[in-house]
Parts: sequence; structure tokens; C-alpha cells
Amino acid sequence: MKKFVFAMACLGTLLCAQSTVGLNINSEDIEAEGSMDISSFANSGGGGTAYVVDANFIYTERDDTLFGIGVSAHNSFSGLEGLNFAFGAKLIMLDDFVALPLMAEASYTLPLIETIPTTSLSARFLYAPQPLSFSDAENYLEFRAEAAMEVISSVSVYLGYRNIETEYIVWHKDTYETYNDSVYGGLKMGF
Repeated sequence: MKKFVFAMACLGTLLCAQSTVGLNINSEDIEAEGSMDISSFANSGGGGTAYVVDANFIYTERDDTLFGIGVSAHNSFSGLEGLNFAFGAKLIMLDDFVALPLMAEASYTLPLIETIPTTSLSARFLYAPQPLSFSDAENYLEFRAEAAMEVISSVSVYLGYRNIETEYIVWHKDTYETYNDSVYGGLKMGF
């Protein structure tokens, strides 16, 4: 319950600036997520790089909860309009499991005609080897892929797939667990 309250407080904080919030669901779990552009606080002065703080909270039917909070730098690829990259790190917490995976993300806004709503594809990869895994964690691996379509201004529906693999140390023995391997659908709103 404490993790849920903390996660909701973090997501509520993200609503104070240019941000997005999302909710996705499938038959086994629900995820709340949010992000906030903090570029105006960074005073970087350069190159169109956007700095983003994001948080997510996944609750599964097994009563497992995953909470993540991270920071990343986003910028467009100069050779291809619509292609964006992001790199950063994210703190992941589960019961007796803490990891700090590094993150890489690519997104592409499809160059469709004006009568078709804005559509984008994205993929995200997070990995924390043993030196970035703490408590009972041995390593963490996450992959996501999403397709989103803006149905009205600042509101998108999306369909995605996520695979989250955790490795624990239990009784001096490594234990692998697929925390989540699912297709999901959701709604995101921008403010």
C-alpha cells in the first residue's frame, strides 16, 4: 500500500508541468504512467534536447507491484524527420528487488497524409546488470514496443507489448522470473 501511495504522489507531481499521463490494462495487470518535461529547469541552453522525468506503477493479479522512476534526455535524429532517440536511467523497485537499469528508446512519427491522425511507433529497452542491481536483485531486463494514434488533440490511444525479466538471489541461488509478458491497450493524455 505504501508503494501505491508513493507512486500516486509521484504521478500527481508530474501533472504540474508539460506532462503526459497514461493508463493501460490487460486481463492480468494495470499500469499507470506519467512523464514531465523538465527542460525549463535544466537551463541546458542547447541543441533541442528535452529532459524528461517519468514514473510508472504496475499492479498484477499476483499482487506484485512494480514502481519505476527515471530521467532521460530526448532529441531528434537530424538525418530523418520524425525519428527521436532517448537515453537515461530508471530506478525500479519490487519486493526485495531494486535495480537501476540504463534505458535506450527510439520513436518514429509516421509521415502520413494530413487526413490520417498522427501515428507513432516506439521501442524501449532497459537493462541492469549485476553491478546496477541491489538488495536481492541480480539483474533486470525490460523490452517494450508501442503503436499510438492521436485520436483527438493531446489524447492518444495505444497498443503495446512489454516483457519484464527479473533475476533474484534466493538462498544463494539465482532465480529467473518473467515478471510480465503481455500485450496491453491504453489511453494517454497530454497537458
